[in-house]
Amino acid sequence: MAITGSLPRRSVALRLLVVAAALFGALLGGAAPASAHAALTGSNPAQGSVVDRAPEQVSLTFSEGVALGDDSIRVLDPQGKRVDRGKLRNLCSGSTVKYGAGLPPGLADGTYTVAWQAVSADSHPVSGAFTFSVGAPSKSAAAVPQQEAGGGLVGALYGITRYLAYAGFVLLVGGVAFVLACRPAGAGVRSVQRLVVQGWAVLTATTIAMLLLRNPYTGSGDLADIFDLAGLKAVLTTKPGAALISRMLLLAASAVFVAVLFGAYARAQEPAETSPGETSPEEAAPGEPSEESPSPEAAARLRKDLTLGLSVGGVIVAAGLAATWAMAEHASTGLQTAIAMPVDVLHLLAVATWLGGLTALVVSLYWGPPVERDAVRRFSRIAFGSVAVLVATGIYQSWRQVGTWHALTDTTYGKLLLLKAGLVVLLVGIAGMSRRWTARLGEVRTRRAEADEHAEADREAEAGAGAEAEAALEPAAVTADTTATATNSTSTSTDSTGATDSPASPDPATPGVTADRAAQLARQQAALSTARTKRMRDADPERLGLRRSVLAETAVAVVVLVVTTVLTATEPARTEEAVKGVAAQSAAANQPKVLTLPFDTGGKNGKGTARLDLDPGRSGVANDLHLRISDPSGKTMDVPEVKVSFTLKAKKLGPLPVVPRHVSVGHWSKSGVQLPVPGQWQVSLLVRTSDIDQVTETKNVKIG
Repeated sequence: MAITGSLPRRSVALRLLVVAAALFGALLGGAAPASAHAALTGSNPAQGSVVDRAPEQVSLTFSEGVALGDDSIRVLDPQGKRVDRGKLRNLCSGSTVKYGAGLPPGLADGTYTVAWQAVSADSHPVSGAFTFSVGAPSKSAAAVPQQEAGGGLVGALYGITRYLAYAGFVLLVGGVAFVLACRPAGAGVRSVQRLVVQGWAVLTATTIAMLLLRNPYTGSGDLADIFDLAGLKAVLTTKPGAALISRMLLLAASAVFVAVLFGAYARAQEPAETSPGETSPEEAAPGEPSEESPSPEAAARLRKDLTLGLSVGGVIVAAGLAATWAMAEHASTGLQTAIAMPVDVLHLLAVATWLGGLTALVVSLYWGPPVERDAVRRFSRIAFGSVAVLVATGIYQSWRQVGTWHALTDTTYGKLLLLKAGLVVLLVGIAGMSRRWTARLGEVRTRRAEADEHAEADREAEAGAGAEAEAALEPAAVTADTTATATNSTSTSTDSTGATDSPASPDPATPGVTADRAAQLARQQAALSTARTKRMRDADPERLGLRRSVLAETAVAVVVLVVTTVLTATEPARTEEAVKGVAAQSAAANQPKVLTLPFDTGGKNGKGTARLDLDPGRSGVANDLHLRISDPSGKTMDVPEVKVSFTLKAKKLGPLPVVPRHVSVGHWSKSGVQLPVPGQWQVSLLVRTSDIDQVTETKNVKIG
């Protein structure tokens, strides 16, 4: 089949694809390694804390469900030796996701490192490390690997295969939908067939690659581990592994589906014609059997049955393929999973129908027979419906993953989501231009069709007049003319697309014509025919404009698909905001508590201000208390007596008295102040400025 695009159109296509590739590289180049969607929200001991004695265990709290093993939490001493008991403890309770690792008694003082690695419920790996100290920090701590889980070469390869898997799904599902719903004749177009088959091949290859890469991606990060059969067996028992195996089974079914689509269904769309050696029913002698083609009613019934069967089967297979993503990624964890997973399936199907159908339309316009205006209009309506579904499902998914307006601008996920929304708006705008070209195409074709009808009527009238004149000729002359006409009619042939092939090349057996000369003439005739076809298409500005606008849509769609892939590997805004909140609380908890208490005992020099510092201001550790008193002018002053006490009314603890030691003028201190549990503690300060003048001031402080 000759390529119908001209050189200028190829240049435009090349420029647009270069722009899309540049944006693709910018997005992937600026993207960090796949961010996991489960986050560490707390630990005991806390990061950077100093405890008086070694804890019985180390516990970690996560934002969502995670998968861990016995080696997922490791505690290393200052020399890098592993000291935990090597057995994972499940401490989950209700909605709290918490795991721990036991520690032996008698650990020496120093700084200990906790290194952990897990796989979040949406299939992405997450890892990290922090330190805590027993007694006092040591001069050295254990070194931990700097590479994040899911990073490095394996992470890059896994990210590329994920993108290609999405692309293959879009081409496969969208191309099939375009053929069945918009242009049944496209089942016989070679360029559309190649597009769908290539989509199936890409999706199959990437699924196998992801299955092999899964073990090193979530584990060691070593590419050689793709050959680890034990690791592969372990992957098959996980939720992502089960999703990939399910996808492989569905791809096997889709291979049969594609074979029927481009086999029996494509043949059913071909017009019924009598083969050169076949006898038509009218020409068959009475009583002689004829090779009769199916009746028009039978052919129409066959096409209807095939269309119905392929449509139902296609929807089932496509929904199943989309579900393999929904069951293993964002939608499978977090809020409202029972709603989120079907919504995610609809979202993926709408994306594939729109963008995959758009790609099928591009290849049909550039590399195939002329596309019927009705097919373009049908696709335009389907694309509009797909966009409506995308908007509805996208709004729900955005609310579910973002949660608040400020998270759109304060988080990486929110910024990527805004970028995707902007690209979709741009894509819809270009699609609007394509709809206008489609409308113009319909009007132009309608006028041309009317002109063709008038011309056909004139030709029929001329043919009728010629037939009356020929009736008066001799039978021999009529026979000769008929023979000449038949000879001329066989010099050209019409292919299944309606395009006329070039005249037959000269026969090498003709005297004076060599085989080389005949081949040269055939090439010249083919080139002239191709040039004539290009000139005819270039003379149609409506189709040229439609091709360019649809190609621009496709280029933007490639970038949208890249952003979507990066989004699926980015920590949702809700999780990022929760982690920031916990980090802020942890940072605040690690800061010394500072209280200012003005007092007035009512006597001479009875006014002043007391400042109380409690460092580090946490429960379960030895805190240092410092008390400084100044007069109204800010100058330090001494008083005969000060007393401090702590009370936790919620748990009926206290008052716990503290008698600070006088250090210098206006300065008292006390070491080893213990507050047993966290909570809202009340601090009471007694200040006596004379034998009879004293006052007690109180203030609340939150202890973590």
